[in-house]
Amino acid sequence: MDSSSTDPCDFRICSLASGSRGNAIYISDGATSILLDAGLSGVEIQRRMQSRGLSPEDLTAVLVSHEHGDHIRGVGVLARRYRLPVYMTRRTRTAAGNKIGRIETVRHFECGKGFAIGTLALRPFSTSHDAEESSGFTLRRNGAKIGIATDLGIATAVVREHLRDCTLLCLEANHDPEMLINGPYPWHLKQRIKSRTGHLSNQDAGTLLKELLHDRLRHVVLSHLSEKNNTPEKALSTVGPALNGSRVRLSVSLQDVCGELIQV
Repeated sequence: MDSSSTDPCDFRICSLASGSRGNAIYISDGATSILLDAGLSGVEIQRRMQSRGLSPEDLTAVLVSHEHGDHIRGVGVLARRYRLPVYMTRRTRTAAGNKIGRIETVRHFECGKGFAIGTLALRPFSTSHDAEESSGFTLRRNGAKIGIATDLGIATAVVREHLRDCTLLCLEANHDPEMLINGPYPWHLKQRIKSRTGHLSNQDAGTLLKELLHDRLRHVVLSHLSEKNNTPEKALSTVGPALNGSRVRLSVSLQDVCGELIQV
């Protein structure tokens, strides 16, 4: 289904991939369609979009959260192939350097200052991650609000404030602490993941979700799960109790499987 055929009052969102080997989220309101990060190859992003009836030719822009390779691997290719503008902070552009190559149109945003891409109203906010200037985002339209925070070591007051009152949340649940400590990673990497600029654990995601729960929240997508230090079952069973029996739908986005196209 082409994005232009949808009701412009609705958001449509799809996690094309989520994890340390590549991240990309498709977001559309029916009039404007963007990719938040493009951490897979251009060919693979096109394949996954097409598996959900979407086309890269209909994209309006690529939005970049930070410069790590699993978020920008396909940015340059897509921007050049489809003549797409790329939105990122100035510090992220500098840190990305030659990893994304030449881009014809780069548009800068600042965390804390809202901006628009077509009909999409975005509000970027700083996240605590070991990148030059890592960003999360909220998007609002016609009473619906999407919040995305998928790379953060801790949920700061800024993060919690921006993610309030969301209709849909994409929230990091990266690791199970016991699996991480007992797992195969070297100690320095374990320490990085556990740190305040690393990745959010299942338990911390549950604590944050409990605080963010409200009557209008409809869907929570747990994201950036570690393939070595977590499982979908552990993430769901740990975070699930935070919903306290509400009707909020809880799902998981995966690395190798394109997620469903969610409408809110």
